[in-house]
Amino acid sequence: MTQWLYRLDPVRPEMVADATDEERAIVAEHLDYLRRLAGAGVVLLAGRTTGEPVSDVHGVVVLDADDEAAAHAVMAADPAVVHGVMRATLHPFRLAVTREGWGLE
Repeated sequence: MTQWLYRLDPVRPEMVADATDEERAIVAEHLDYLRRLAGAGVVLLAGRTTGEPVSDVHGVVVLDADDEAAAHAVMAADPAVVHGVMRATLHPFRLAVTREGWGLE
């Protein structure tokens, strides 16, 4: 397994502070999706930056996948991406330090 990071950027930055009902529902689906994947051992961590300006806020998901195609499939199936409220870009990633110790090889 290798690690991958996908970065999420809101298509409408104002969504961060003033989401529509539809955007809130999609973000709830997105979080449920990530929680399920974390429970299955696929997602290692997920979160977002905070602060101002909202145009600088973005999310990150770090996951384990067999290869780039598998990582891309996880990213592409994220409800926030599927429903077009967030844009995502995939990057190879390697954990260097965790609470448990040094990097994962």
